[in-house]
Amino acid sequence: MSFCQEGSARYSAPDARVLRWIGPVPRCDRDMTPTSPTPPSSEPAKAVAPRPPDASGPCAADSAIDIHDLTVAYGERPVLWDIDLAVPRGVLAAVIGPNGAGKTTLIKAILGLVRPLTGEICVLGEPYSPRRGCVAYVPQRSSVDWDFPTTALDVVLMGTYARLGWFRRPGRRERQQALEALERVGMQDLAYRQIGQLSGGQQQRIFLARALVQNAPLILLDEPFQGVDAVTEQTIVTLLRQLRDQGHTLLVVHHDLQTAAQYFDWVILLNVRLIASGPTASTFTLENLQRTYGTTVR
Repeated sequence: MSFCQEGSARYSAPDARVLRWIGPVPRCDRDMTPTSPTPPSSEPAKAVAPRPPDASGPCAADSAIDIHDLTVAYGERPVLWDIDLAVPRGVLAAVIGPNGAGKTTLIKAILGLVRPLTGEICVLGEPYSPRRGCVAYVPQRSSVDWDFPTTALDVVLMGTYARLGWFRRPGRRERQQALEALERVGMQDLAYRQIGQLSGGQQQRIFLARALVQNAPLILLDEPFQGVDAVTEQTIVTLLRQLRDQGHTLLVVHHDLQTAAQYFDWVILLNVRLIASGPTASTFTLENLQRTYGTTVR
């Protein structure tokens, strides 16, 4: 089996400056790599979208995300098992599945925050490396230390760190870009407010503004609608659609089955194994949902 080696997701590390305020993330250490995990008891057949016909080699040039034979386990418990997944460029895609299905782990594996047991992960036709600045990440709100003493504007400015490097500080240009991003999410009036004083919906908009200033072609969002009001949810959906229309690819962990078909044009159904992946109209079906969640879905 071949692997994406240098710069692959398994060997990537998060930016230490971001860790100062978002708190710890899973480390790529030996404790997260089992020697012989027990496979899931059931083995549903996968219904996946075919790879582009001109794809060659381990990284498909036409895919935003290209994953092969991915298995991730914590101890002896598999969280993701034998995942083969191709997400095309320019889609607004949802990752949907029950609790414990491995949705967040999939995002973290793409980012290199957890170490796969086996598999390849390629982003935009190449092995992923954070140095390329091609991926923006909006984590779950619950993973962030909101007591960290910083303002909304400072958080958004963190999105400029990757392209500035270690020895340059954000200047007037970066500050203007951050203010414009805050305006796009309707938060310009709260730019100097401490993040701990913001509501859940406002905090989520700040994260989205930080992703905007990164201007990354691929944006990963982990439950961006969790704990937000209806107005904020619609604001976020509108912005995600605008980004898609501008050519960005967005991968969103999502729980609400009632809104999935309305919000997304691509759906990935996951329950440790990949159940189905493809355009929403043909993939988000009752049959596939029952295979993902069980027969309780009607």
